[in-house]
Amino acid sequence: MDGKKKKHEIEDFLGSDFVPWSSKRGEILSRYTTTEKLSINLFMGSDKNRPTNAGSAVSEKVRTRLEELDDLEEGSQKELLNLTQQDYISRIEELNQSLKDAWASDQKVKALKIVIQCSKLLSDTSVIQFYPSKFVLITDILDTFGKLVYERISSMCLDNRASLPANFSPESVNDTAKETCLNWFFKIASIRELVPRFYVEASILKCNTFLSKTGISESLPRLTSLIRGIGDPLVAVYARAYLCRVGMEVAPHVKESLNRNFFDFLLTFKQIHSDTVQNQLAVQAVEIPIYLTLYSPAIDWIMRCIAYRAPDTLLTEMMERCKKQGNNALLLNSVMSAFRAEFIATRAMDFIGMIKECDESGFPKHLLFQSLGLNVALADPPESDRLQILNEAWKVITRLRNPQDYINCAEVWVEYTCRHFTKREVNTILADVIKHMTPDRAFEDAYLQLQSVITKVITHFHDFSVLFSVEKFLPFLDMFQKESVRVEVCKCIMEAFIRHQQEVTKDPVILNALLHVCKTMHDSVNALTLEDEKRMLANLINGFIRMVSFGRDFEQQLSFYVEARSLFCNLEPVLVQLIHSVNHLAMETKKVMKGNHSRKTASFVRACVAFCFITIPSLTSIFTRLNLYLHSGQVALANQCLSQADAFFKAAVSLVPEVPKTISIDGKMRSSEVFLFEFLANFFSTLLVVPDHPEQGVLFLVRGLLNVIENYTWEDNSDDKVRIYTCVLHLLAALSQESYLYHVEKVDSNDSLYGGDTKFLAEINRLCDTLIGQILEHLKSLGKEKTLKRQSYLALLFFNSILAHGDLRNNKLNQLAVNLWNLSQKHGFADTKTMVKTLEYIKRRSKESESSHFTDLAARLPLQSRT
Repeated sequence: MDGKKKKHEIEDFLGSDFVPWSSKRGEILSRYTTTEKLSINLFMGSDKNRPTNAGSAVSEKVRTRLEELDDLEEGSQKELLNLTQQDYISRIEELNQSLKDAWASDQKVKALKIVIQCSKLLSDTSVIQFYPSKFVLITDILDTFGKLVYERISSMCLDNRASLPANFSPESVNDTAKETCLNWFFKIASIRELVPRFYVEASILKCNTFLSKTGISESLPRLTSLIRGIGDPLVAVYARAYLCRVGMEVAPHVKESLNRNFFDFLLTFKQIHSDTVQNQLAVQAVEIPIYLTLYSPAIDWIMRCIAYRAPDTLLTEMMERCKKQGNNALLLNSVMSAFRAEFIATRAMDFIGMIKECDESGFPKHLLFQSLGLNVALADPPESDRLQILNEAWKVITRLRNPQDYINCAEVWVEYTCRHFTKREVNTILADVIKHMTPDRAFEDAYLQLQSVITKVITHFHDFSVLFSVEKFLPFLDMFQKESVRVEVCKCIMEAFIRHQQEVTKDPVILNALLHVCKTMHDSVNALTLEDEKRMLANLINGFIRMVSFGRDFEQQLSFYVEARSLFCNLEPVLVQLIHSVNHLAMETKKVMKGNHSRKTASFVRACVAFCFITIPSLTSIFTRLNLYLHSGQVALANQCLSQADAFFKAAVSLVPEVPKTISIDGKMRSSEVFLFEFLANFFSTLLVVPDHPEQGVLFLVRGLLNVIENYTWEDNSDDKVRIYTCVLHLLAALSQESYLYHVEKVDSNDSLYGGDTKFLAEINRLCDTLIGQILEHLKSLGKEKTLKRQSYLALLFFNSILAHGDLRNNKLNQLAVNLWNLSQKHGFADTKTMVKTLEYIKRRSKESESSHFTDLAARLPLQSRT
């Protein structure tokens, strides 16, 4: 087999579906802990300085090497006692760093000594419950060492190449690299103790590729046999796990050694119950069930390596071998953890039979059913067996007296029940969980599992009318007494509803349940709640509100909104949503009635308007209030509620003086004038169609708003006030037309009310004169202050307003336009392109009928160069 073929075999064999050892590391370290004191032997280095001579004879090399090897195991050491688990982990990490430092400083022998001393620790089972975690920590150092040695030898093979090809063959490796590689293997072979010799050689197993094509496949059986000499069954099984680890990394296709490793383990499995082990457990006061769980990570990993892409025949053979071991629970659990879920699920009834025959004294049966449940949740068993599987499993689970054991199993089997059965079976499971977890408030220690149960149920029940008709679903929620957990569960439910509910609903079962869920989320809000959290909760509640519809029963819809307002009054975005929803309801009513309200619908629309009018003042954001007053006023006007519309607009006018100079946007303070300008521009557009109140005088709203603008304290160096005045001039120009640009259906605007009355037009002209005077005064002040660029910009802005909205046949206005044109160019700040395009536009207008006055105007508008 050449190197290229070997590389492709490894890549093809280990796909992305293979779960690497690194994914198990964290779980083992967190699960296998201890409070016992630990000890460790630290290598302190040698005091001897042995200068090397490049020209030494071979015999001198051999003698030196033997001296070094003696020092490997007899060098200066320091034993650290009474270490806590965290101290122990820190010391191991220090050793890992020392290894890297020694290697970087070319102290290869010192590096090897460190690795040997660390490997010796794997012979020590004095704190047996910590052994799996110790294995993880020590093998990290071994992995580092193996990588350093491989990279070192690899670098010696480079010659003139930038890097060694991935598909290199032993023939392309030079003699120096081969000699160095052999030197490492000879040094390791001289280690006297079996356990460190095995581990250190296994860590550099990959280096065999430099020596021989068959080096790895020959070494694996030898190392497998070497493990037979390890007497302690726990130490031996982890040694087998490590060999499987490195074997899968460098030669995953050599399955014979993996299988032999497992079968060797089966042959020696009875050692677990030997007197030596029993005495050791008695000394450390460790029970057999606890001791057996220490084997799980190693056996699971060995099984996983063997089962990876293995044919069903091999898996069946392994099942039979487990049966020959008397259906040992530990082995059976590892089989169910490692084999493909499809394989386990199709033989679920066989496994249930094997579980029944297991001896429960060493390894509890409920853990076996838990492992089985994980498999049947991932893959479907035969349909004819599904109910029997559930019944058999639940018979065992429901008899569990320990609440933690019970909920760990129940959580797994809920997934299977939801996948294959109806709400009746799910309701039975939930009722049983409530029955087991309520006494002595056992649920308080199982919130994580209970939350998982809820998540699994709502994941499989997308029809919420079915979900909420499950009798025990809401009582199940009542077990979440801790507020933070209860809110998380409620958020999970609402997210599922918004994601899966396709159509609007009026189902009372759904509405009552979700109102309860949303109320729980709302009531969790307090002064310490973060803004992001409030926003998230409000979005979920708003998503629910938008999905509620009673069709043509508008009164019921409004009643729902009124109830929602009382329930969710502390979340401002929800109140805003309700105001928008009620305004939409009023417009839907108008649409249904085609604009012709009956006495009943007119009364209903006024109720909608009243809802908005009394809700808006409770909001804190001033611009939200302003925009909602304007929007609600427009809705009232569209529904012929004139007095109500006036009330909204008056409220908006009276609120403008309260607008602060700065507002917070995304945590940053920004000037509010840009938002105020935008609001006022929209407001003036609306005021065109608002008819005057018979008792309030001509243009009372426009005059009131102008007074507010005049008295508002604007920022220094701001031109927004003048820009707003130009917008008002646009409005006044539109108000002076015989027929307005747009109207509200069935509402008579001022063009109908006044019919071009001279007094009305005179009032408009008086307001225009006042505003023009204010604008010119501002332009003059800009000239004094030498702010000429702003003056140029505003002069051109005012010129364009006159051009678009003024009657230029008026000589006075015509002359004003010419003066503004000249002022905009006077100091060279005008944009020449803009001026040219504006003049071209005027000339085009002059060619239209009844626009001859534009010809005279164009002739009076000179273009000045910047110079």
